[in-house]
Amino acid sequence: MKAFGKILGLVILGLLLIVVALGFALTHFFDPNDYKSEIRQLARDKAHVELTLNGDIGWSLFPWLGLELHDASVATLAQPQQPFANLQLLGLSVRVLPLLRHELQMSDVRVDGLDLNLVRNAQGHGNWEDFGKPLPSEAAPAAPDSSPAEAPSSPDRSRPLKLDIDSLTVNNARVAYLDEHSGRSFTAESIQLSTGAVQPATDIPVTLTAFLGTNQPELRARTELKGTLRFDPSVQRYQFEDMRLGGELSGAPLQGKTITFAAQGQLLADLAANVADWNNLKLSANQLRALGELHVRDLDTTPQLSGALSVAQLDVRAFLDGIGQAAPATADPTALTQVELVSTLKGNANALALEDLNIKLDGSTLTGRVAVDDIAAQALRITLQGDTLNLDRYLPAQSEEAKGTAAARQAEVQGSEAAAMASGGNSPLPDAPGRQAWSDDRLFPIERLRAIDLQTELSLNQLTLQKLTIDKAHLTATGHGGLLNLQGLSGQIAQGDFNASGTLDVRPDVPALSLKTKLNRVPVDVVLATHTNPPPVRGLLTLDAAFTGAGNSQKALVDTLNGNGRFTVDNGVLVNANLEQQLCQGIALLNRKTLTSEPRGRDTPFQRLEGSLTVRDGVANNPDFKASIPGLRASGNGDIDLRVLGLDYRVGVVVEGESGNMADPACEVNDRFANLELPIRCRGPLELGARACRVDRDGLGQLATQAVRNRVQEKIEDKLGDKVPSELKDALKGLFKR
Repeated sequence: MKAFGKILGLVILGLLLIVVALGFALTHFFDPNDYKSEIRQLARDKAHVELTLNGDIGWSLFPWLGLELHDASVATLAQPQQPFANLQLLGLSVRVLPLLRHELQMSDVRVDGLDLNLVRNAQGHGNWEDFGKPLPSEAAPAAPDSSPAEAPSSPDRSRPLKLDIDSLTVNNARVAYLDEHSGRSFTAESIQLSTGAVQPATDIPVTLTAFLGTNQPELRARTELKGTLRFDPSVQRYQFEDMRLGGELSGAPLQGKTITFAAQGQLLADLAANVADWNNLKLSANQLRALGELHVRDLDTTPQLSGALSVAQLDVRAFLDGIGQAAPATADPTALTQVELVSTLKGNANALALEDLNIKLDGSTLTGRVAVDDIAAQALRITLQGDTLNLDRYLPAQSEEAKGTAAARQAEVQGSEAAAMASGGNSPLPDAPGRQAWSDDRLFPIERLRAIDLQTELSLNQLTLQKLTIDKAHLTATGHGGLLNLQGLSGQIAQGDFNASGTLDVRPDVPALSLKTKLNRVPVDVVLATHTNPPPVRGLLTLDAAFTGAGNSQKALVDTLNGNGRFTVDNGVLVNANLEQQLCQGIALLNRKTLTSEPRGRDTPFQRLEGSLTVRDGVANNPDFKASIPGLRASGNGDIDLRVLGLDYRVGVVVEGESGNMADPACEVNDRFANLELPIRCRGPLELGARACRVDRDGLGQLATQAVRNRVQEKIEDKLGDKVPSELKDALKGLFKR
């Protein structure tokens, strides 16, 4: 037995020596470079690729099957002159014996200078689609076979390939993609990849760096990716733990600025369960900081997204400036400097919703839902509730031209007001204002409104809009195809309330606006404060009106404003009107006396102002103005030119109270002038209100003549009674008329 064992050992040793000798002979006396043409033809026939070997082939046989290629390229048979990939060096080696056990054990794999070019032509065909395909002329038609087809042998799935690579290194690789139809290109250059030992179900450290670029728009990014990869093909589970992605982004859209970005988290893809997760998500881009998690389900059908996102307080203006973008030109330059967001996410490939949304916006808090139900159709859905929101802060800032126009008009108003106050009402009537009162700035983003599909509902404890503070504000609006429908805007202003509805049609070149509004006992001074400060009148306004207009600026809408309405103002005052002084001057003229008291400004209270309005092209006609003032009764008619915020009225005032109500003995209302209608003319800026009113001296002369005529008639009738013939009475009347 010992002799047999020695013999067997010598035989095995001899076989090993023979194998080693054969390997030495093959690797030293057999040069694969002599067979490049055969290898190239074999690549054509079997792999259907055009292989070019410009450099040497190095190889080893045992115990490692080693291969080293230098300066090689691969092209498709359809385009053999346009290499699909170029390679400076590929070095790898495989253990021979483990291959017999269906195991792939490799030493270090090294790839240098890989240049991969992907091109999609103008017809939409990619060059990679021809890779490994024979030419149409070489594809032999399949011969019909009447014999029963044998079932193809299935691979042995009971023994999956075991992968074992000591390491993988890629140096200076490049991948380029070009779409010839759009001219868009993407590149990844200077790719450096290094890994640890690559084995299933083990942790594999990975480091990847690259420079990325695209031409539409022109952007460049430096990126670095690190983490630990773990994969198990047997259960189709892939993990990337402790993932850290960072880098810098620059390019034309950033206007010379740079974005420093980073992303972290734990990535998981379970293809057997058709799920993917990104847990412990951390994102940053310059000042932007965000935390969250993302989950994707139904990967094999219609992927569904869920998750959560939290964005730390952000100065949006500083962030936009840091990425070379202009911040919105808001009326308040401090708006959008404190923004926070917390929300859950839901979505799919064409929709995204922020559910359970909580936004902190410059001190305001909003909660609810914001969703894009259809990204392609821009179907925006907004449902928000909040505490306070000042929309005026976020409206577009007024242009310099509009500011200049407003300042010029304000100076005009102040000049008229100063003249009125200095003269105590004795100055001539102020001129009708001629300065435009409204901005010509673009009001509606027409192109955006035409494209959007909008449904919104907004409820706020307090909303500020056009300087109006609205409590319990509720807004409901929809928009589709360029037609926006304001279904309802309601709320409370002080002790009053209001509601409005209307439409905005931006489908034509000139937008058309239609608005219906009802105000119930709303403080009129609060409404007028938007354009007149201080307001000329206080009181509780009730208004029922409907208006239409056309244009894309305040000026254009007011210039084309048409409509009808009816108003009442209850329990108010004409601010600093000095109406009593005006009446005293008129009565003193009739009494042929001189006022002895000093003129003083004083508010004039009233029980009610009322009338109707008919608006044509920005001018509101008020034919039935009436006012109930203690001791006075006034009525008249006139126009309010909304284009320049000017008024022009003729008012008749009847003194009904006792003479003792007047401040000066010279304006005592005696029997001759009792119940006579004193003529008042009001003209000037709307801001002046009753301070723009003066006694109509021409009308006052006619009134004095009428008073004398009435007095003479009364005396004649008292003295002569029925003794005066009717012919004489008629003659006296004709004389008085003359």
